[in-house]
Amino acid sequence: MPRKIELDKGKLQLTESKVEGFLERTITPIGTSAKADVPKRYIGKRAYVIIIKA
Repeated sequence: MPRKIELDKGKLQLTESKVEGFLERTITPIGTSAKADVPKRYIGKRAYVIIIKA
């Protein structure tokens, strides 16, 4: 059975068959913004950033 993530307030649904992988990165400052580095193989791919409470 594939995994599925649903948001109560939106229409986003992620299923395991559509996800290439998961990354955990620490967001670092850059100028007046922030960034999270990812591997080059993901250039041009669509990405979602999920912010969790620490």
